[in-house]
Amino acid sequence: MSLDRRNVVRMGIGFTAAALATGCAGLERTRLGRSPLIDDTETARVLASADAWINQVPITITSYTAPRSPGGRHAYYSEGDYWWPDPGDPAAPFIRRDGLSNPDRFDAHRQALIRLSLAVPALAAAWMVSGARRYADAAERHLTAWFVTPGTRMAPHLEHAQAIIGHNTGRGIGIIDTLHLVEVALAAAILPLRKSLHTRLQKWFADYLNWMWTSPNGIAERDEKNNHGSCYTLQVAAFARLTGNPSLIAWCRGTLVETLVANQIAADGSQPLELARTKPYGYSLFNLDVLAGLAHLAAPGDASIWRARPRAGGGSLADALSYMVPFIADKQAWPHARDVEYWDQWPVRHPALLVGGTTLSMPAFVGLWQRLDPAPTVPEIIRNYPLRQPMIWFNAPMN
Repeated sequence: MSLDRRNVVRMGIGFTAAALATGCAGLERTRLGRSPLIDDTETARVLASADAWINQVPITITSYTAPRSPGGRHAYYSEGDYWWPDPGDPAAPFIRRDGLSNPDRFDAHRQALIRLSLAVPALAAAWMVSGARRYADAAERHLTAWFVTPGTRMAPHLEHAQAIIGHNTGRGIGIIDTLHLVEVALAAAILPLRKSLHTRLQKWFADYLNWMWTSPNGIAERDEKNNHGSCYTLQVAAFARLTGNPSLIAWCRGTLVETLVANQIAADGSQPLELARTKPYGYSLFNLDVLAGLAHLAAPGDASIWRARPRAGGGSLADALSYMVPFIADKQAWPHARDVEYWDQWPVRHPALLVGGTTLSMPAFVGLWQRLDPAPTVPEIIRNYPLRQPMIWFNAPMN
């Protein structure tokens, strides 16, 4: 399906008054100022969320003991979601059941990381809306605990993420866990932090970027073809922006088109690698959001990146968005298998609709984004919805 405006009208996607009145051009101006559309849509939600976090104390990974981790208390540890005890031999190495999350896996460190990713971006967005220093101060407390304070900081590596019992003590694909640091890094770039804290944060993220780029786990994740490769590249883009590394941002821009879009998007806009999973709808939405976020960070406002079809017989990022929009508007029309888990909880307020609608001048997509749920409460949906604060995306420094 092309992005012809007539197709959008035929899909029956409604325009909100705000989207029509403001138009996509108003969103483009947000890189220099504030977006009236985003302010109108998001302000009440942002302030309520930040007020819920403002008095919460920081909780880092050092608050939880990981009994099966070979690392120290500052080393992040998680276990693979879809790996289960062998029912024929409980002492044997775990076996994989794709799409079915093992509730007994060690997940406390990841939940702490997700908590950070909910708190700091919300507080940063509230500071942007209100100018109230109390929100920035609260965000500083979390950032200091996680990345600076010797007793509570997290070590800048993921050697032991998504371990599989009986197989390994960590994998490259575990790097997807720090996708939840993307908005934290964007928030850190816009908050009025103390200079010493900002410098320490840049050092932590530079060290983590170096580990991602040079370690065996990092190299393995960089070479993944599906959503894992997308998430790796988005993280590199966000962390490179915070640390001031334009060469890595340029690499992200090239990788988006020449590797990710080329290998992931079919001529009709579908994502075959995600459709092959047992949760094809959720994974297609998740990967599309990540690719959209990457396009926004690596090439903000560049419609040519969205329209590029780097592989003969393949599709573009715009095609991928156009493919999914009808099924976001009407999930029951989805022509593939239903997800084995959490089918009923999707869709949510997917940022691909906002970023793509803005860049491609498709206000109907923005209108659809406005109508969707911005604040899901199911933990698994929150985990797979890591780009939640458009206010910091559209107002963060882009240079």
